[in-house]
Amino acid sequence: MPERVMYRSWMSDNLRWDALRLREGDIVISAPPKCGTTWTQRLVSLLVFDGPHLPGPLPLVSPWFDLTVQPVEKVVAALDAQEHRRFIKTHTPLDGLVLDERVTYLGVGRDPRDAAVSMLMDHDRMRALRLAQGPPGEPFPPIRRDFGGEFSRLDVLRAWMEQPVAPTEGIASLATILQHFDSVWSRRHLPNVALFHYADYQADLVGELIRLAAALGIGLDRDRAAELARHAALDAMRARASELAPKATDGVWERNEPFFRAGGQGEWREIFTEAEHRRYHERAGELAGADLLAWAHEGRRGWDPDQ
Repeated sequence: MPERVMYRSWMSDNLRWDALRLREGDIVISAPPKCGTTWTQRLVSLLVFDGPHLPGPLPLVSPWFDLTVQPVEKVVAALDAQEHRRFIKTHTPLDGLVLDERVTYLGVGRDPRDAAVSMLMDHDRMRALRLAQGPPGEPFPPIRRDFGGEFSRLDVLRAWMEQPVAPTEGIASLATILQHFDSVWSRRHLPNVALFHYADYQADLVGELIRLAAALGIGLDRDRAAELARHAALDAMRARASELAPKATDGVWERNEPFFRAGGQGEWREIFTEAEHRRYHERAGELAGADLLAWAHEGRRGWDPDQ
């Protein structure tokens, strides 16, 4: 068995998972930030509860378990009290978890360039997290305050391309994102691991909800899937942002609605020059194989993980 990788920072600690007793049927949703984690949580919630209504705000029903803001004992107690099928969010790659054959692991991908732009948009809005208490002895990392202007954003994205895994400043690097994707991609043939992609949600949300139901062992016909998928459309989620946005209950966001942005593909083209475009493909090719990159950039249209 491969050695478990440690992912520990001021904000996230994968050792917290050791405090949770997993159950038969649990669902773990694993993705880098801004890759469709919340969208997937919403889709799973529609299947688990067979409708749009939740027993509480989504961040409490389906917590980000690695997040160090809340004491782990409090999060474990809340999950232990749940009687429905549990679904839990993590930004820890699968090589940082002890996989349990009773649990279904859902990996979610997105074009890394779009994820990076989306992280830039959110970066300034997360200032409340700067007040959070980090683990003892670990310094709170510096956070850039101003990404205004074309040049500064381009500068940040250039650094994003070149930085190693787990950079000490700025947004999660390209290497971090691709390593996370690979931790799921390399395990995609396990019977309890399934891959989904932001671009596939945008192209055919109903079809992807049916795929998701199959991965979770939940019966779902196309008519019911179409009815449920309406509640996972961007406008529908924005209308319920106070229930669905990450950390909506903790006041991290000044407003919750902007979390659900347009969510389009290709926004990076407004920032990248031709030189950055070429360097991106060079760097990505250094970090991952052609099959993984095809899926990362285009979802199942690029490379079907089910094959």
